[in-house]
Amino acid sequence: MRPSFAFAALALMLAMLTPKRALAEEKLTLGTVAPKQSLWGRVFGVWEEAIKKKTDGKLELKVYYNGTQGDDGTMIGKLKAGQLDGAAVSSIGLAQIHKPILALQIPGLFRSWEALDKGRNAVKDEFEKAAEKEGFIITWGDLGKMRGMSKGFAVRKPSDLKGKKVLSWRNDVIGPTVYQVIPGVSIVALGPTEVLPTLRTGGLDVVTAPTLAAEQLQWTPHFDHISNESTLMAIGGMAWSKKRIDSLPGDLRTVLQDTGKIAQEALKKKVRAEDDEAFERLKKKMTVVELSADEQKAWRDVFIKVGERLKQGTFDPKLVDKLVAAAK
Repeated sequence: MRPSFAFAALALMLAMLTPKRALAEEKLTLGTVAPKQSLWGRVFGVWEEAIKKKTDGKLELKVYYNGTQGDDGTMIGKLKAGQLDGAAVSSIGLAQIHKPILALQIPGLFRSWEALDKGRNAVKDEFEKAAEKEGFIITWGDLGKMRGMSKGFAVRKPSDLKGKKVLSWRNDVIGPTVYQVIPGVSIVALGPTEVLPTLRTGGLDVVTAPTLAAEQLQWTPHFDHISNESTLMAIGGMAWSKKRIDSLPGDLRTVLQDTGKIAQEALKKKVRAEDDEAFERLKKKMTVVELSADEQKAWRDVFIKVGERLKQGTFDPKLVDKLVAAAK
């Protein structure tokens, strides 16, 4: 299905859910670091319009793009302060609400979408209830397959990162643990909106990110090597102020939830497909790094050490074991 037809179909499905209502004023604000013209921005745009049309203006969703409301941590802080109603965030943002969510991002744990789905389904009810206790409603989304990108050299084995400036997301606990296991790495902690300016000044040598997101955030022109291996399936989702959503009239809340489920499912399918398409495009522009069996083992050894360290205080060992069992 061509993109224009796909979005037209999504808009039609959203528009058919409920009848129009009389004009009134009820506005929800949503922040995201995604650009308006990105895949995420296009789906959010359809969702905005569908809500407005189906309630005849009674409920309006206002989306703030390009990180204008701050990075994940800042947006979650604004939700807590009542300055923002919702935020589309990465796993790091979700972990600001409930830290164990980050266990879904342990490298080497889920190496396919199917495995991730099994693991996430095993814990999502538990995580959603924990988020509600903190005053949030969360829903789930995907960002893409994490792949390493570098310029001027190939990253084949962990020791290739020695002396290199490597991106680690601010407020993440997993990235720093990985790079503590690998000696000599210079960690650069940034939020998504800080990556491009840092790349332009030569402040980063290696970035691990989903190819679609990296492409749409304009990071990929700064690299000439990309890994064929994916270290993990990157997730994200929506976080809403439970107090704000509960304050909506029931009929408007139903419209938001029903249209949100359709938008979420459409975005999930499109992210997974378009992330693969982005990788195919980048393979034509970059040198693809294929790892030998010995190199793959070297990374597995690192990930095993990382998993063991994370079980020693960061995450409940029972949770990690539950995810490992679910992924099989």
